[in-house]
Amino acid sequence: MYGREPIYIAMFSGGAASAYVAYLMTLKHGKEKSQLFFTNTLWEHKDNRRFMIEVAEEIGIEITERKDGRTPEEVFEETRFLGNSRLAKCSSELKVRQTMFYLEELRDQGYEPVLYFGIGKHEKRRRENLEELYSHFLLPRDGEEQPVKTVFPLYESNISDDEIKKIITEEWGIALPQMYDLGFSHANCGGRCVRGGFNHYKHLYETWPEVYIKQEEMENKLREQLGNVTILKRNGKPYTLEEYRKELDKDSELAKKLVEENDVPCVCHYA
Repeated sequence: MYGREPIYIAMFSGGAASAYVAYLMTLKHGKEKSQLFFTNTLWEHKDNRRFMIEVAEEIGIEITERKDGRTPEEVFEETRFLGNSRLAKCSSELKVRQTMFYLEELRDQGYEPVLYFGIGKHEKRRRENLEELYSHFLLPRDGEEQPVKTVFPLYESNISDDEIKKIITEEWGIALPQMYDLGFSHANCGGRCVRGGFNHYKHLYETWPEVYIKQEEMENKLREQLGNVTILKRNGKPYTLEEYRKELDKDSELAKKLVEENDVPCVCHYA
């Protein structure tokens, strides 16, 4: 641990998996050496805060929060790059960058952070990406790279998402974030995740049409500034939210085909 005292950090998104991982981490290492860490994108659903506070009280550790101060839309405008399923600078700027600042703070204070993630067995690629990221991102110290250790308890277990949610609701007595009740697969960014695919945006339009329209308006504004850029892609080419909405309104065969053939999950940096 490079001569520093270990401190255990649950990367807390406000979702069920990361909440349960925080519980497992605290059981193993104790409350005194454990923290919940949350990076706020300012797009989060308001009920996420309620869930996070109740989880922190149940586990008995505090939430450390960091925020850049910009929304994803402001990041897209400033970097002149509209996020999509392949690359989202909102994630690197608002989540990863803030995390790195905090990890350097801890090291300066004499601690060595160990990061816990709510990554399941079905997310092998995400695990590999996170391991790679935290192996090389921080500034070298004493002339050498000092990787941050990453831990994935759910990847090593057979517990399902449904079992985790049942533990939280029935054993802890905590209601899940409202986004789960509304049928979203994750609770990130209030449904506005640019890394979601056609199925995600279909569900968003059916559930919160006003939020879908906000995304559409954002996309159109950035298209005026940046050219032919879009959140979604069809056959590798730009496909606007406005075009997709019109196909959804018609319940067209094309809309059904797009969901079946081109859907991708949200792959933000931690769930």
